Amino acid sequence: MFPLPQLDESSEEPIYRQLHEFIKQQILNGSLAPGQKIPPTRELAGQLGLNRATVAAAYEILESEGLVRGHVGRGSFVSGGQAHTGIAWEERFVPAARAEAPAPGGTPGISFASARPAQELFPIEEFRAACDEVIRGEDAAGILQLGSPFGYAPLRAWLLEQARSSGVAREGDDLLITNGCQQALDLLQRLLTQTGDTVLLEDPVFPGLKNLFASAGVRTVGVPVEPEGIDVEMAARLMAREKPRVLVVTPNFQNPTGATMGLTARQALLRAAREAGVVVVENDIYGELRYEGTGAASMKQLDETGDVVQLKSFSKLAFPGLRVGWAVGPRSAIARLAELKQLADLHSDQLSQAVLLRFAQTGRLESHRRRMLEAGAERLHAVIAACEKHLPPGSRFTRPQGGMNLWVRLPEPLDASELLSKAQAAGVSYLPGRYFAVSRHVPGSLRLSFAGLRPEAIEAGLAALGRVFTEELERARAARSAGLAPAIV
Repeated sequence: MFPLPQLDESSEEPIYRQLHEFIKQQILNGSLAPGQKIPPTRELAGQLGLNRATVAAAYEILESEGLVRGHVGRGSFVSGGQAHTGIAWEERFVPAARAEAPAPGGTPGISFASARPAQELFPIEEFRAACDEVIRGEDAAGILQLGSPFGYAPLRAWLLEQARSSGVAREGDDLLITNGCQQALDLLQRLLTQTGDTVLLEDPVFPGLKNLFASAGVRTVGVPVEPEGIDVEMAARLMAREKPRVLVVTPNFQNPTGATMGLTARQALLRAAREAGVVVVENDIYGELRYEGTGAASMKQLDETGDVVQLKSFSKLAFPGLRVGWAVGPRSAIARLAELKQLADLHSDQLSQAVLLRFAQTGRLESHRRRMLEAGAERLHAVIAACEKHLPPGSRFTRPQGGMNLWVRLPEPLDASELLSKAQAAGVSYLPGRYFAVSRHVPGSLRLSFAGLRPEAIEAGLAALGRVFTEELERARAARSAGLAPAIV
């Protein structure tokens, strides 16, 4: 008999983590013996009233820890526990800060949870053609050989020329190709900060960024993000008071809010950073995804000293699975980043770089970009219209002109974290604001990532969310009118 846990939906610990910990303890104390079969994800989800993806996330962690093992066609079985005689791995790990992160794996139903492009828009045939041309080319053997930590030389030269012609790269700048912007951020953290240092981050911010610094023992201080982007006056005060080493900012279509900074705000932020001696890292991963309106010059273009480091990537515009991004900054900083990258992984995959270069030089990337912008505009309009139509009265949300995300604040006393399980039961998922909070958390906040969904799915998803949110709001207000505590379950 498989024991069923008592899960606490009001706890700050995610349900999948609670389930993982319960099963783990049952294995370690011998209640579940080696070789014993555990219920299939669908069966256990039904017994506990959970979404199947929640159970699957718990099982994935158990399997990664070597406590269970899945067998195709047979199910999952206990493989660890008291009989385990190998290394106690968790006792060997160096203590580090652990931040909450969204559950791994895909989510069934309509998912607003992932900021990624729509894969049905990927030009697969054109990509296959680019791959074939690279493999059949004269340099194929050299591409498959070890390369430079700076990146595949032809792509690096092409990107650097693009950066120079647009005024991003100056005479004293250089460029490093990385495994996406996330690796570039990790390398910059290693280069510019150490345990105990302080960095300023937008608040709310992409979880992968705040968790990166937290895991290194770096103190993170949040600067509020308003509809027009980061609060520049607050950033200036915090730079003077907190003496941070680095400020990371996403001026175009910030993740998670979708906010964009105006030209005056960008110039003021650069002046404040220059006066405080703070390095500015411009994460411009969404800058190419403008669907309407006119954008301002980048922070790197506006910087009079040339000290800003700008990060960009192909991931949001085309093929995030290829993991090709780049950093542009002062030559001395790029050289040190290349040394750190060589220690980490020698160099980024050259075949992906060569194929992307071919894809760009043949005009295929530009054609794909136009299709992506057309589809993005349609999806942006769909999500704004659906929010206006379906969210309960009192809700507020951002209205970006591009990117992949918008930010919702539900009326009090709604809590987006507590409502997530109800939304999932209705076949829709999103990410609550707690995942993005740095120094402050607004319980009613959530991110909607719309770029990967067709307009009809966006409409259906928001209609379902609107019903869940409205019903809960009416119930809470009725309870308040009756003099009861407005508990949300």
